[in-house]
Amino acid sequence: MNRTASNLFVDLDVEVHPDHPIGQDTWFSVGGRADVLLKPRTVDALGTLTRRCHENEIPLRILGSGANLLVMDEGVDGVVVQLDQPAFREVSYNAEGAVEVMRAMAGADLSKTMHESVRRGLSGLQQMAGIPASVGGAIHMNAGGAFGSVGDNVHAVACLDERGETVVYPASELTFEYRTTNLPERPILWAAFGMEPDDPQKLRERVKAIFEYKKSTQPMADASAGCTFKNPIDPESGLRVSAGKLIDQAGLKGHRIGSAEVSTLHGNFLHVLPGGSANDLMRLIDHVREAVASDCSIELSTEIAIWGRG
Repeated sequence: MNRTASNLFVDLDVEVHPDHPIGQDTWFSVGGRADVLLKPRTVDALGTLTRRCHENEIPLRILGSGANLLVMDEGVDGVVVQLDQPAFREVSYNAEGAVEVMRAMAGADLSKTMHESVRRGLSGLQQMAGIPASVGGAIHMNAGGAFGSVGDNVHAVACLDERGETVVYPASELTFEYRTTNLPERPILWAAFGMEPDDPQKLRERVKAIFEYKKSTQPMADASAGCTFKNPIDPESGLRVSAGKLIDQAGLKGHRIGSAEVSTLHGNFLHVLPGGSANDLMRLIDHVREAVASDCSIELSTEIAIWGRG
């Protein structure tokens, strides 16, 4: 960590972790280290840090739950921020009257937030059962699956702009599409969700059914980040097709390169064996892309984020 980088936060209310092994904080459990990992304790500290990084042209990355991230073995430069302090994990509901809107800070755990809303008899997030993420990370990529996406019931999203000031985007200005949004590449501060009263038992049964489906179709226990590739558009039909099915058709289930392997249960789940490397996984990702393109002339793009230097 150089002097310029340290000057960004030396006077801020942040927890500092130099040379932090963030690869081990991801669900793949492989990859290198961050030059510095910062954990701001206040929104003001995050805002000032955001402004200073922009002014000094220093990369700033937000680390969520690590469930959708591959960190390359060479590590990550710039500043990595993790929003796991209490100020960034708060979840609040209407102060008075019937609950219509819930606001969750970006660092709040999506699964815990979903389960709490179900306990309260509030419908709006149950489609996210079994999807690990922080609220901010889920919003950033419009996380979801066969049962819906996090953007389905978003009421508003707040981000920090280059000056570190809060900008609120109402639902009318937001577009949530398959694994993407029109939000600018800025730190997400919070998201508000429209909620509707419902029978808690009915909601719990819905959540249980989603979990059972996922357990029967996905390798939940592997060191994996879920689906590695986005479901692509078939150029002939114009319809979105299953990346897992294309990988299966190319004969890649169980294919292994070094310590990285394609799941035998679900072709779109790639995992790394204990003691493995991010480089092996990257080689496997490239191989799968090339094999699918050769087999059916469809290009796959990654759903996971990939961090490296430069």
